[in-house]
Amino acid sequence: MVAVGAACIALGVGGAAEATVLTFDDITASRSQLIPDGYGGFDWTNFYVINGSYVPNTGYDNGTVSGNNTAFNGFARPVTVNSDSVFDFNGAYLTAAWNTGLNILVQGFSGGALQESKTVTVNTDAPTWFDFDFLGIDSLKFTSFGGFDAKWYDYGWGTHFAMDNFTFNETENAESVPEPASLLGFLTIGALGATSALKRKKQEA
Repeated sequence: MVAVGAACIALGVGGAAEATVLTFDDITASRSQLIPDGYGGFDWTNFYVINGSYVPNTGYDNGTVSGNNTAFNGFARPVTVNSDSVFDFNGAYLTAAWNTGLNILVQGFSGGALQESKTVTVNTDAPTWFDFDFLGIDSLKFTSFGGFDAKWYDYGWGTHFAMDNFTFNETENAESVPEPASLLGFLTIGALGATSALKRKKQEA
């Protein structure tokens, strides 16, 4: 049974992969620039990175959690994050750049089919961590809307948002983890083997 337990550990049964955190601080941004495809293993559509210190007293600056950089939705339009493999989106820090009470709709897709959806509300004064726990997806879409700031309303800039510490887990290949029935088989074989060994020792005695 000890051997069976060791085998289960080796197979990673019950193990949890360590999450990856993307801080965007390793992208050089004098002011702002597109996040390059391949960053963190993803393709980024319309996502930019900005050095918040260049726009003080805004959500870009207030929304930084690590370093000076945050990601944001270019031209206040919807943005996407895509992967060639399946991943779990754990969460991120989100902040409104200009509009107080900004809404952000976050959707998770797998193979083009909507799997998860959650709308959150953010302000400009500080970042807010949100747990999303979108499991087994290959793409994300962020769409911001609502909120109000009279100072920027006429310019149509209000629905920008800042994002920091994008946190995710790569999902392991399902074939590498035994199915419950297979695991039960391993345990059954181990138990029978242990019983057989005890009987042989008893007969020898």
